[in-house]
Amino acid sequence: MEKRTIFAASGSIMLSMLSVFSCTNAEKKPIVKTNPNIVIIYADDLGFGDIGVNGAKGVKTPNIDRLALHGVNFTDAHCSAATCTPSRFSLLTGSYGFRNKAAVLPGDAPLIIDPNKGTLPSMLQKAGYTTGVVGKWHLGLGSGTVNWNEEIKPGPREIGFDYSFLIPATGDRVPCVFVENQKVVGADPADPITVSYGSEIDGYPTGTKRPELLVVKADPQHSNTIVNGVSRIGFMSGGKNALWTDEDFPFILTNKATSFIDENKAHPFFLYMAFHDIHVPRRPNEKFIGSSTMGARGDAIAQMDWCVGEVVKHLEELGLAQNTLIIFSSDNGPVLDDGYDDKAVELLGDHQPTGPFSGAKYSILEAGTRMPTIVYWPEMVKPGTSSVLLTQVDWYASLASLVGQRVAPGDAPDSENHLDAWLGRSEKGREYMLEEAYTLALRKGDWKFIKPQTGGTPDWMKNKKVDSGLSNEIQLYNLKDDIREEKNVAAEHPEIVKELAQKLESIIK
Repeated sequence: MEKRTIFAASGSIMLSMLSVFSCTNAEKKPIVKTNPNIVIIYADDLGFGDIGVNGAKGVKTPNIDRLALHGVNFTDAHCSAATCTPSRFSLLTGSYGFRNKAAVLPGDAPLIIDPNKGTLPSMLQKAGYTTGVVGKWHLGLGSGTVNWNEEIKPGPREIGFDYSFLIPATGDRVPCVFVENQKVVGADPADPITVSYGSEIDGYPTGTKRPELLVVKADPQHSNTIVNGVSRIGFMSGGKNALWTDEDFPFILTNKATSFIDENKAHPFFLYMAFHDIHVPRRPNEKFIGSSTMGARGDAIAQMDWCVGEVVKHLEELGLAQNTLIIFSSDNGPVLDDGYDDKAVELLGDHQPTGPFSGAKYSILEAGTRMPTIVYWPEMVKPGTSSVLLTQVDWYASLASLVGQRVAPGDAPDSENHLDAWLGRSEKGREYMLEEAYTLALRKGDWKFIKPQTGGTPDWMKNKKVDSGLSNEIQLYNLKDDIREEKNVAAEHPEIVKELAQKLESIIK
């Protein structure tokens, strides 16, 4: 592990953090178990540069920075894809999203994870863990047309989660209800829920027809059903008593997470806490409004950081922190204008959500998948910064190694065991690492090969002002000298192009 901090905040900031964020209840005797508790905290659309330790400006993230100060902060760790559904699919299955044609799903899509295959939570169940998921799901539910008025199967239970409390898809898609243990919270048989992603149905007003009801303007894609003053993608009717209030997300989701911890503190547990922040629509609670200089997007980052702090504080108060492995990361890179006029572009200031990298959410360039990633486990990981090349698809095999479980044949086909690297004990990570974003790319060390994609950047991505990195030409970059991927050196290194192109094809096959 490197002792130097490559993209860290100044030493004075880190020293001040030490004085402000001392461990709570340090004198409380830890609860020691055979296997550690495992908590994955998964942010949404959070860029590499969106946290303080990686250089954020205009917003403070003291709780996340504290994890980095006392854990391992990775500077070359990646999600598997530059959009949410395939990244989440890979995290839970150890398989690349393209193998199952995983793409951003509508809110009424069926479950895309095969219940007959092993998953990260089902593997941990075999190791004696109680497993729970709280927050954004976006992996589909049910096996066909979902009936939101009865138990929804298959769902998280069928792929290994003992407990679930979900935002079924995302906040910008209907249905705008919570689903707990595969039943809509607050469902009323007298007011049945209907969802449509095809034709408009007679239900709630839409942003297209009733723009005067909106608290934030939206683009045409996000101008369907209005709930809580925000228009969403898709159409919905019924379920009035079940509708969520966006501003309550941080408290509801955090309370569900800490309650799960309370109920399972006596035995090993796995908690997958998937935030909605900082995905659109960004509707931070009034407690956090004005906590940044960047408006709703910055305030949502501060809100997300508070949630992190509450979960960690709860673990400490219960004496569980010493025996809990916490992994913090994000599902894909940042995006500013993603459908709502929340002034994210206008109020950005000097802040650089992507850090030093090019690209964004949806992009095959580095910022699309290079994530803020921190591993925290008191006394078990040596604090520092690591530049080891790693990917979230390997969490499955690595955590299986941690808890002494064998990965069954046919399960997690793309997952490799890099536990020592994740714990900061090894400089050896991935030899080859795949990235997905409307094409495929392959990293080997500092070399990055991008497979040609016919058609170039689609218009919708241009409208979001995202540099897609897509081209109908072969691309090769040396990130050591060209971190922003601005100089294509494919013509100068045909032998490297050949090696990486052949390796990529072998992975695809």
